[in-house]
Amino acid sequence: MKIFRLTSLLFIAGWFACAATAADIEKSSWHGFDRYDYVINEETLQLTPTRATAREGDGVNAPEPGTRRCIVVVPRQALPGNPWTWRGCYWNHEPQAEIELLNRGYHVAFITTDPDRTWDVWYAFLTREYGLSPKPAFIGMSRGGSNAYTWGTNNPDKVTAIYADNPGVSQTSLSKLYLLAQNDVPLLNVCGSIDPILNNTRSIENIYHAWGGRISVIVKDGPAHHPHSLRDPGVIVDFIEQSFAPGNETKPAFLTERNTRTSFYSSRIAYDNKYAAAEKVWTTVRGAFFVGSYDRYGIYIPGVGGGVTVFVPGKAAAGMPWVYRTDQPERDSEVDFALLAEGYHIVVGPVPTSEDGPNLEHWNTVYGYLTEKGFSKKPVVAGRGAATGEVYHWAINNPEKVSCIYGENPILRASLASVQPLDNLAPLARAGVPVLHVCGSLDPNLKSQTRAAESKYRQFGGKFTVIEDRGKGHYPLSPLNPQQAVDFILKNTR
Repeated sequence: MKIFRLTSLLFIAGWFACAATAADIEKSSWHGFDRYDYVINEETLQLTPTRATAREGDGVNAPEPGTRRCIVVVPRQALPGNPWTWRGCYWNHEPQAEIELLNRGYHVAFITTDPDRTWDVWYAFLTREYGLSPKPAFIGMSRGGSNAYTWGTNNPDKVTAIYADNPGVSQTSLSKLYLLAQNDVPLLNVCGSIDPILNNTRSIENIYHAWGGRISVIVKDGPAHHPHSLRDPGVIVDFIEQSFAPGNETKPAFLTERNTRTSFYSSRIAYDNKYAAAEKVWTTVRGAFFVGSYDRYGIYIPGVGGGVTVFVPGKAAAGMPWVYRTDQPERDSEVDFALLAEGYHIVVGPVPTSEDGPNLEHWNTVYGYLTEKGFSKKPVVAGRGAATGEVYHWAINNPEKVSCIYGENPILRASLASVQPLDNLAPLARAGVPVLHVCGSLDPNLKSQTRAAESKYRQFGGKFTVIEDRGKGHYPLSPLNPQQAVDFILKNTR
């Protein structure tokens, strides 16, 4: 670890000069840890050591006009790489997470609001001269949360994670959240359920989901804007610690030269009393940190119109089983998440913008490309609603390449088919492809689509199973008992 000993140094390409010696840097104490204070001149950007006064104690006074106060607190034993957290407002307010992080080997830093050139000076000083990690995690409460999102979206490649507590947020930051998602920066927002600015978190969450970013949310049932943080900060500290952990850098073999990676995770909400004893409130939790997430790759195969989306399991099952579909899995699709957990890849075939629907030739190209990369020769064909008919069309033209078919409230209509799937089921039945449809008993398409298909399929000698969810209409599409569908797929692909 590089100890804070300074000689005459010139920082940041001549922005400011800092002349200091070891004797100039007087440490104080912050909750039992060594604390070092500095002042930045807002005009000259000169960084000067100072010392917290006895009256400040663990806190910090407002800076003199034209200056910023800066603080860094050092752990007793720093972790490799010198990870750190950065707070930009309300120093020493609800510091329990930072105290625990110091106990675990993290540095803790602070600068008075708001983000401007002084923040860049402080960041450069800590990373270049103190040797701290180039990607800090942010801790921001209320206005501090707004500051975290402001600096983070302006420097998305210099952020490990953001923990924001009942945060403010600017419209500019909201419009730039995609930059954090592209850099795979995980977010954790902790909020009171009656906080008057709770909609900030809802906006952040919705936008981050849309960009494929990982966001998790804890909602304290009942509290307003205060108190911030959690009395037991374990989950916050664990989130930050996990965010610094190295990820899996192994790239899938199926990746093409042009690709993108985002995250996919369930929208399931858990009503959790884990923190009730310390908080004296109930909490709900949701998001990637609590349910886990899967990598989702967009790949572009030469000669194929439109992109292909591949959802990757944590560990691929033997034989590389996969699901071929035309519609994007939803975050409430329990069947898809169960299959990912079982080691199945899920592939969404290309739908070009230049045509009314999937191009059969291009789908064949995708199948050939993936099977050459080790994917099973007989994928599952699956779909929801009217998207089912489009993938049926591919299956009918490739019956020997299909292990089974699964549909949720399906409509068997394909936009580019000369003969509609409902009237062309014989090839699948003759190939012995088993079919399962799960439908709501009140779905208006149940009789005209699923029951009609069942009758025809059985006439051709095929195996066709229908599960009716009593009392359900067309939506929600997910079955009441997802495990029945999962068991059907496992049985027919193993």
